[in-house]
Amino acid sequence: MATPSAPPFLPTTRREFLQLSSKGIGLLAFSQFAPEFLVQSTRAATPAPEKDRSILVLVQLAGGNDGLNTVIPFEDADYRRLRPTLAIPGDQVLKTSAVAGLHPACTAMHRLFQDGKLAVVQNVGYPNPNRSHFRSTEIWETASASDEFAATGWVGRFLDNACAGMPADSHDPVAVHITNGVPQSFLSGTTHPTFGMVPGGGSRRDNDDTRKMLEAAIAPAPQPVADVSGNATFLRQTLMDTLVTEKKVQRVIGDYRPGATYPGTPFAASLRNVAALVAARLPTRVYFVSLGGFDTHSGQLTQHAALLTQLSEGLAAFQKDLESKQLDGQVTTMTFSEFGRRPSENDSRGTDHGTAAPLFVMGSRVKGGMHGTPPSLKLERNQDLVFSTDFRQVYATALERWLGSPATPILGGRFEPLGFV
Repeated sequence: MATPSAPPFLPTTRREFLQLSSKGIGLLAFSQFAPEFLVQSTRAATPAPEKDRSILVLVQLAGGNDGLNTVIPFEDADYRRLRPTLAIPGDQVLKTSAVAGLHPACTAMHRLFQDGKLAVVQNVGYPNPNRSHFRSTEIWETASASDEFAATGWVGRFLDNACAGMPADSHDPVAVHITNGVPQSFLSGTTHPTFGMVPGGGSRRDNDDTRKMLEAAIAPAPQPVADVSGNATFLRQTLMDTLVTEKKVQRVIGDYRPGATYPGTPFAASLRNVAALVAARLPTRVYFVSLGGFDTHSGQLTQHAALLTQLSEGLAAFQKDLESKQLDGQVTTMTFSEFGRRPSENDSRGTDHGTAAPLFVMGSRVKGGMHGTPPSLKLERNQDLVFSTDFRQVYATALERWLGSPATPILGGRFEPLGFV
């Protein structure tokens, strides 16, 4: 008699498993699997990270945020020369120094800046910049040089170095993403319990359908089932772990009562869910959320202002919520985008792909203010900014001074930390 085959919906390859994971059910996003994943996988039964350790929240501004209309050099005549229709009038700018300030949509962030809880890191980029969304995002998320291709992300390597694993019976994730796919940042050399959710936390029918499929996949078979490539048992255990984690996360989020009023946007809802998980004292060290739409090639003024409003109000609500729970001393939030945009506006009243841009770091233990050197705008049309702060310096600061991990083995070299922590 022929041996019964595995159920058709049970993934038998890493690709198939990741395709299931992308459906947003909250499947365990394993990051980068070890090469022997489809042969054998084990978890180190080492102690979980302490539940009161520092937490980093990464906020991706996807699409390439226009730095010059975010942190505005309002006293620079070249800014107005390069942007005859897109330049923000100086009397509307929310001043952060005598020569620069935030976009008028960033009122809530400006208050955080005034309170010393927001740092602006100016003119961040990397040598030999790439203007492809995909490739530049990959460079930022893997912390590689522009001519290198890394198989793991910088967060994944942090997990490899600092989070040796969880107890075998634990389902709590060490990293959580609220995105439509697994961030490249999370790709790692060894297996770690990580977790993914749909942005905004909404329920979708395909989630329910996928959940039913997975529950069927892990149900005991009426008779022995062939072990496809020796992995069926492991995959079933993985799916069981995932369902246990998801039910716990849903309970935590459903029971959470925030200490601040969040705006009614998916981005703010994602931050609210992060606050709920932080308040639940999970051992999670890194959270990742995303706000998209920053690819402003045309009609930028209105679109960019709306995006910055979402960013500003969402971050401010998140910080206020953490403070209400006395968790603000444990959490630092940092933005990043794959690149900035050209200093000169284009013919469609937008901006094209550029290079360097500022980023923000928020928290009660952050050294607020302006950090780094502003960009020079002595440029001709369609010339790019020349960066003055390497983004890996920002990562080195977050790793060494906030997460308490040596940065050199993670970043593959020594990068001088900055002063925002």
